[in-house]
Amino acid sequence: MVHNIAGPSCRLKAIGRISKPFFTGLLQVILVAVFLLWLLDTGAEAMNYRWQWYRIPQYLWFFEDGEWFPAELLEGLRVTLQISAVSLLLTLAIGLVTALLRVSGSVIGRGVSWGYVELIRNTPLLVQIYLLYFVFGPVLGLERFTTAVLALSLFQGAYTAEIFRAGLTSIDRGQFEASNSLGLCALDSYRFIILPQVIKRILPPLTNEAVSLVKNSSIVSVMAIFDLTTEGRNIVADTAMPFEVWFTVAGIYLVVTLTLSGLAAWLAYRLDTPSH
Repeated sequence: MVHNIAGPSCRLKAIGRISKPFFTGLLQVILVAVFLLWLLDTGAEAMNYRWQWYRIPQYLWFFEDGEWFPAELLEGLRVTLQISAVSLLLTLAIGLVTALLRVSGSVIGRGVSWGYVELIRNTPLLVQIYLLYFVFGPVLGLERFTTAVLALSLFQGAYTAEIFRAGLTSIDRGQFEASNSLGLCALDSYRFIILPQVIKRILPPLTNEAVSLVKNSSIVSVMAIFDLTTEGRNIVADTAMPFEVWFTVAGIYLVVTLTLSGLAAWLAYRLDTPSH
């Protein structure tokens, strides 16, 4: 009987722990948005600017032949999500491999990984994109999409590597010794014992990197990729509605990043919940 009472209570507490940061952040965003809208409306009246929000939906979706189709902004969002998803997977792979090299016994591996991290972290992302797009891309025959993914992955991978390295060094040496005593090879040791503990510890900073990657994906618009930012710029050029369009684009990015934060909170809860 005690178990039946405690079970739902624990689940409610867990749901509250997950939803509280999300709704708290959402409330803060709403309050800031209301203040900004009031401020902008006051400024627009002073400039005699007429808001044209009624024109925005046509750039999100349209109805034709009895079906709904995504318009420019949603098509741009699709491209942004594709670039971000592929870049995130490659970022995690690059970050993990680099971190393992940083803590390895190989002098060459540590030197190469250290040089990569220092080079990437101390040069601007925009410069790296220009170098890949205008210099290395034509030489290697890279397409724009591939170049964008590679640039974002290399940039975020350097920061993710330091997060993985911090997680690896936080694991007690006894965990590695216990793995060896069980006769596990290095691959199985990391796969079943070390990395699950590391992921639980570094999930919050990894979430920040994922959010940062989505926001940094807007910079690839300089490569003429028709992502969300590029589509927004094109609409502004055609309609002369900078305020409405850019606030809509910012709102879409906000929805994506808040969704990522919510998924990360749910994943953290699942990792902390023991399986039965």
